[in-house]
Amino acid sequence: MDKGKVFLVGAGPGDPKLITVRGLECISCSDVIVYDRLASPRLLKHMKPGAEKVYVGKLPDRHTMKQEDINQLLVDLALQGRTVTRLKGGDPTIFGRVGEEAELLQENGIEFEIVPGITSAIAVPAYAGIPVTHRDLASSLSIITGHESPDKLDRSIHWDKVTNATGTLIFLMGIAKIGYISEQLIRYGKSPQTPVALIRWGTRPEQETLVGTLETIERQVKEANFQPPAVIVVGEVVNQREQLKWYENKPLFGTRVLVTRARAQASELCDRIEALGGEPCEYPVIDVREPESPQAALAIREALADPQRYDWIMFTSVNGVEYFFRWLKRLGVDIRAFHRARIAAVGPKTAEALEARGLCVDSLPFKFQADGLLDSLADHIEPGQTALLPRGDLARETLPAALDQRGVKSVTVDVYETVLADAQDVFALEWLRNKEVHVVTFTSSSTVTNLMELLRRSGVDNPAELLQGAEIACIGPVTARTAKEAGLTVTIEPQEATIDGLVAAIAARRAEMRL
Repeated sequence: MDKGKVFLVGAGPGDPKLITVRGLECISCSDVIVYDRLASPRLLKHMKPGAEKVYVGKLPDRHTMKQEDINQLLVDLALQGRTVTRLKGGDPTIFGRVGEEAELLQENGIEFEIVPGITSAIAVPAYAGIPVTHRDLASSLSIITGHESPDKLDRSIHWDKVTNATGTLIFLMGIAKIGYISEQLIRYGKSPQTPVALIRWGTRPEQETLVGTLETIERQVKEANFQPPAVIVVGEVVNQREQLKWYENKPLFGTRVLVTRARAQASELCDRIEALGGEPCEYPVIDVREPESPQAALAIREALADPQRYDWIMFTSVNGVEYFFRWLKRLGVDIRAFHRARIAAVGPKTAEALEARGLCVDSLPFKFQADGLLDSLADHIEPGQTALLPRGDLARETLPAALDQRGVKSVTVDVYETVLADAQDVFALEWLRNKEVHVVTFTSSSTVTNLMELLRRSGVDNPAELLQGAEIACIGPVTARTAKEAGLTVTIEPQEATIDGLVAAIAARRAEMRL
């Protein structure tokens, strides 16, 4: 059997978008991902189908797997002929023990590649508004481990040389030794008034910054019960923070948002959340697919057999547009055959999906839901007309019933079906259990019912109780009603039932809570 290859990849400091392009390529082509505590679990969504993931993370009080065993694991996996990505927080060459892993791979004749990552030593201070160098304040920096015991620190660090060797000193993993570090720096020449910043969980929603001086910082750490992991910055550059802090000023800073949309649709909502400084946590609870039953396929074929009988085609979702055109292609139906029909759409995104295919919408409701569409069509529809409604299997009957009441014949056809999703992120459930999710979003009634069902299947006896403490955000009144019926307290509902409206409402609510 041919030997595999191992990529030793730096995942960056926590924000998943700080990984390199090469790092993402390695993840997407590997058979196995071996990852640790400081690598964002959101990076795992880039794994190829069927790839295996192995958690070897470490906590301050325990190690999931000893370093020697991790080294051997990489060798064993590669000897099986598999391509492996070892995903490590920060940069693998800066206190990441990549040398030990690479040495054993080399000894066993296994090809490897070291892929650098953005180190927390520079990224974390940057997210706290602290540039590690500054033309007027510091033209050099040192990166020092602070994780060892005092006697080991004294053997590995020449305090008399390090203290004043560079303008900025960066200590990684040194919170537990902050008192000793401060004492040594003062002893060897640093002023007790030298600014110090401690940044915990930098680049993540939990980011927390504590600023003091060498003289006061140990007391401040104890009073605040400031816990690792954190980066310590010592030097005048710390004073730049008040002017330059940017990440913490974003509207959704410190907010983790559970996104329950189908994975294929989640990116838009996730991008909006990230742009405002929040962290989206994907937990897709629905999948959409073509109907599998022969009866459903036959109904679609019959509905599309005579395109010229339709006066209207009414789309109520982007999925309806997407799957309608899939069926046209499959059945060999030319869209021009519907030339008699006018087109109506619910919501601007549905209209955009149509416009992307060269079709202009004749009617768009002011209220972005089915009853709003009917209101906007009141002066345009006439008794005796026929309307085609391509939709999903869980669509409400409000629109067809209202059309029928006005003398318009509605032909409803389920061009897609909604099913319960699988392969959820285990980290999302852990965050829910630990009350580390601040907002749960629902974009349809099916996302509500499916989330409750998936939580029950995961062993949660009372899903509504598990979600207590998180803000419940629903895109519209119908979804909100379903959430309330499920025992949830809805606290966020936008004026406009769109993704942009939902995100704006979340930001407004978080701002209100900070007042």
